[in-house]
This record gives sequence, C-alpha cells and structure tokens, in this order.
Amino acid sequence: MSRALTLLAFVALLCLPLPGRAADPAWQGAAFEGDRAALQKLADAGARVVRVYRESDAWVLDAAQTMGMKVVMGLWLGHPRHGFDYADARQVAAQEARVRDFVQRHRTHPALLAWGVGNEVETGVADPLPLWREIDRIASVVKSLDRQHPTLMVVADNSDDWLRPLADCCRHVDLLGLNLYGGSIFELPARLQRLGIAKPVLVTELGPLGQWQAGRKPWGAPVELTSTQKADFLRDALAFVARQQRIVAAFPFLWGEKQEQTATWHSLLDDGRPTAMTDALATAWGRPPAATAPRIVGIGIAADLFSPGSEVSAGVDAQSFDGSPLTTAWTVKAEATDLRVGGDAETPPPRVEVRVRQADARSVRFVAPSAPGAYRLFIEVTDRTGKVATANLPFRVR
Repeated sequence: MSRALTLLAFVALLCLPLPGRAADPAWQGAAFEGDRAALQKLADAGARVVRVYRESDAWVLDAAQTMGMKVVMGLWLGHPRHGFDYADARQVAAQEARVRDFVQRHRTHPALLAWGVGNEVETGVADPLPLWREIDRIASVVKSLDRQHPTLMVVADNSDDWLRPLADCCRHVDLLGLNLYGGSIFELPARLQRLGIAKPVLVTELGPLGQWQAGRKPWGAPVELTSTQKADFLRDALAFVARQQRIVAAFPFLWGEKQEQTATWHSLLDDGRPTAMTDALATAWGRPPAATAPRIVGIGIAADLFSPGSEVSAGVDAQSFDGSPLTTAWTVKAEATDLRVGGDAETPPPRVEVRVRQADARSVRFVAPSAPGAYRLFIEVTDRTGKVATANLPFRVR
C-alpha cells in the first residue's frame, strides 16, 4: 500500500465515525459566512471546525489555522437554476479546471479537513441523479489530486424518494452532507436506515424551522421563532446528534448574518453580537458562558390587521441572566418581497419610519403606516453585556 493511501486510511479513521461510536467532537463547528471578527467569535465559542462554501472563502484557511480550527473547504459547483448547463462540455471542462487548480494550490494547507464538493446543486431540477453523478465525478478528480482529505457532497433534505438514490450513488464521495431544518434532525437516523444509506453523514446545515416550513399569517407571512426558541432547538438538536453513531456532527446555520426572509431568521449573530443561539452552541461545545443572552418569555401584538394611521401596540416579556435592566429597540420594516430559494442572495426590505407614541423595554405604541401592505415589527432586546435577543411580529395594514 502506498504512503498516500496509508495516510488516507489514517485520516479516515480519525475523521469518520466507527460502528458503536457516537458523533465525533473533533468535528464540532458551524457553517460560516462573515469576517475575521466573526470567525474569531466562532473559535472562542469552542468550535473546532468551520464550514465555508466557495473558493472566495479561502482566506478562512489561514485565519482558522491561527485560531486552532480546521476547515471544510467548499468547492462551488454551478447550479442549473443559475444558468449552468451540465450538457455544455465547455462549461463542465472549465469548471473542472477551476476545481483542479484550487485543490492543487490548497491541498497541503494544515487547516484543511475535508473538501465540500458543491452545495445543493440539484435545487430546482426534476431528477437530481445526473447532477449527483457529476458531483461524484468531480469528487473523483479531487481524490486523484489529494488522497489525504475526505470528500463531502451536500444535498438539500427532501422526501425519502428524493434521497433514496444516494444509497448506491457516488462512490468517490466519503461523506454525505445533508442540510436539515426543523424537527427532521430527530428523524434522520431512522430515515438513513430505512433508505439504506450507509455512508457517514454530516449535517452540513442545521437550523430551526425554515421560512418554507413555518406557520403563516392569513396573508402569507411566515412566523419566525424568537431567538430563545431557536436556542432551545439548537440545544436539543446538538444533544441528540452527540448520541448518534451514524452522524459525524452537525453544523448550525449560519454563524454570521444573512438576509433570508428576514435578517434574523438564520443569523446566529446580530450585528456581530452574540445571542442565545451562540450561547447554546458554546455550551454544547464545552464552553458555557457565565453571562447568557436575554431570554424572551413572550411577545405579542394587539392585532394582525390595522387601519392606516391607527395605533399599533405590542410588547415583549424578556429576562436578563442576572435580573439587570434591558433595553429594547423597536423597528418596523416592510415585509420582504425579494424571496429566493437555496440561499440565493436577497435584497433586504426597507425600514419604515413610524410615529412612536411610547416605547420602553417592555412595550411600544406607534402609528400604523399610511400605505396598505404587509409589515414586521422587529424587537431587539439587549442586556448590559451587549448580548441580544431577537423576535419579530408580522402585521398588515389594510
């Protein structure tokens, strides 16, 4: 056996879960988009691994090395919904050449842990199998260049029928990455057994209810969980994953900030500040904070529907970790209309200036916008340490 193959086998033993072994704490980390300051906060929280999505994030390799973390380095593959044509031999060849060049330049980096080959490339197609076979081919190219690091493919969770072909697909892929939201994480081990998927699984995105899963107001606005509810979900989900033999680890989404339906729906940080969600992760990773973020006990708004110029009243019941006073910022924004799929970039909706009649840490009264439409009241509660709790309340003016 060659030295390269021997080393690959050694890495595989270190990285992949063995029968009878629970999830590997060496893989604890999060999906990441952000700057160096946000990355440092991730390391300080106890993360050992950071997952990035594309080659433009290669700077994370050097930064993570200085912070004592490893990197699942994303290799971005074109998506058909963005116009990439996998029937076009020239596009496919150019993409392979780009991947080859990047792998050759970064394969010896000491922070590199694994290659993430594509991310939800199949979104929007009727039959994902041809795309998954192409991803497997690209994974074989990566392995021909670098036998020291495992390959990972990432697909979106869907029905059992959608995922079933993965049971005997993609032999050049070492780990199967699944992006999971809501309670589906608790069903995953049984589903893998039912579908006959034997490959080790990494939950490459773990999140509470997505906007596509949440309950909706009569006019269609999805209802977002509070930061406290999200933190409770992440606590329970990570504890569950830690006991599983088939799941390598789960990466909460997203350590950073991202507009998807709202600016807070999937963001673990709030304007760079820690939240109850980041506290939940740090606790799961063995670094529970002494001062935890505010907890939101309840939120409410007087009604769902208001007339233009009428008075809107709302409130929040929140608690600081030590009983010290809290401050609350109340902001009205238009409901988002630039809604995309698969994490594509969205334009944030504008802030709407309203006449505030009264506002304090617990309640607000303001004059409803004069223009009919859908809006959200965003609630941002801050404690004396700068940690934040977030929530929002959809309402409509008609």
